Amino acid sequence: METKYDRAAEDLGNVVALEHVNVTVPDQAIATVFYVTGLGLTRDPFLMTGTQNMWINVGRCQFHLPGNKPQVLRGHVGVVMPDREALVRRLTKVRKYLEDTRFAFEEHQEFVDTTCPWGNRIRCYEPGERFGPVTLGIPYVEFDVPAGSVDGIVRFYQEIIATPAAISEDDRGRCARVAVGVGQHLLFRETDRPLPPYDGHHIQVYVADFSGPYRKLLKRGLICEESDQHQYRFKDLVDPETGKVLFTIEHEVRSMRHPIYLRPLVNRNPAQSNIDYAPGYDGWNWGMPRAD
Repeated sequence: METKYDRAAEDLGNVVALEHVNVTVPDQAIATVFYVTGLGLTRDPFLMTGTQNMWINVGRCQFHLPGNKPQVLRGHVGVVMPDREALVRRLTKVRKYLEDTRFAFEEHQEFVDTTCPWGNRIRCYEPGERFGPVTLGIPYVEFDVPAGSVDGIVRFYQEIIATPAAISEDDRGRCARVAVGVGQHLLFRETDRPLPPYDGHHIQVYVADFSGPYRKLLKRGLICEESDQHQYRFKDLVDPETGKVLFTIEHEVRSMRHPIYLRPLVNRNPAQSNIDYAPGYDGWNWGMPRAD
């Protein structure tokens, strides 16, 4: 029988989901203006509801924003977000509340580049074919890494984390592309620019084979935290061939038995207001309806 499907396109690596990006912020009120009022995202109503931390829902992903001196990711976060015109209107309205901060935004043909009040860059795209059936989510995180490091980074994820990774090259240069879930990737973009010191920000992923990478990381002395039964952390990406540290970004690694795995997240429709409220339209569905 002739096969008409690309079966390999359905394969997943060991990393099954990128859930959150964590950067600390010094002011929760200012963070609310940017992430909730400006970007139109949703504060999680169930967890971290105090004044020391806030979790911001982005479809089935999140930003985690604990209180502390600001951390800035060395790169940018890609976000799929519906209705570009509405996004630009919201960002324009909050500008006056974010004066004397690093807040900025700039429109480009394919995306809107935004900068949070402390310098984190978030690149907002409208839903499209390249992101699959997602109307709201985090499809990728891109890191700036030293020139000459991406080959070793690919080997690290292939051999130690056991997830697909490959080199790609475009008009911006060489990049390592690492699969971290359905339609989600970590991108490591080579640059000749000096990089700021690592300040402790982190990402969180879920993995299917929890103990396999752990044993390999432990053997190399790379485990930096034994969190609990369901979680550990590492932060140095090394070349398996040489042991050289190539880049540092803490990974919070959780098993699929973690109690929070696949926890449903509430997402609001930012178009709703008390002025022109429409009953039944409070929530936002992060996935597109299936075509007939």
